[in-house]
Amino acid sequence: MNQQFDLLINTYLKNEIGIAPNFLTPELSLGLQQNIIQLQKDKLLTVSTIGNHDIKDANQKMRSDKIYWLDKNHNNTFENQFLHQAQSFIDYLNTTCYTGINAYEFHYAVYEPDNFYKRHKDQFKTNSNRKFTLITYLNENWVKEDGGQLQVYINETMQQILPQSQKAIFFKSNETEHEVIKTSRTRMSISGWLKCV
Repeated sequence: MNQQFDLLINTYLKNEIGIAPNFLTPELSLGLQQNIIQLQKDKLLTVSTIGNHDIKDANQKMRSDKIYWLDKNHNNTFENQFLHQAQSFIDYLNTTCYTGINAYEFHYAVYEPDNFYKRHKDQFKTNSNRKFTLITYLNENWVKEDGGQLQVYINETMQQILPQSQKAIFFKSNETEHEVIKTSRTRMSISGWLKCV
């Protein structure tokens, strides 16, 4: 797994966006997909908002996905396996890059056809705890025609990334502007933030 951690860090240092195509195993990716499908059946996903507890806008027009927060207390095998891997990455990041990350938060994000998330940064105006964004994709056989690309803006350049299963993306939360292009099929991911609190 350290090979995928190194790839994520080294591509970030080189390009300001880290990419590791096989951050998740096929088995873990499939298990997390199945979790999302069950959450949809149980109607536990909630419409996303923007802002935090200080400033929250439930009527926003920035995004149209639905979310569900991961929590060890759910006692879900696949969620806990993912959170363990995220913690292992944080430990590795702190050891190799001295980032001082000491907390995290992650949620499932589901985009139904025609859903989107307009251009933004992952930082609150009233809170700067989020240091890095880590996104992991759970979509099998995704192609360009399916839409839903992560579009990232860095130094006057734009890069589009397909949300393919097992792939992880890593970037600075307060610096990197990005958006999710309108999707034409259901798009699943885990989005989260590595924090200093």
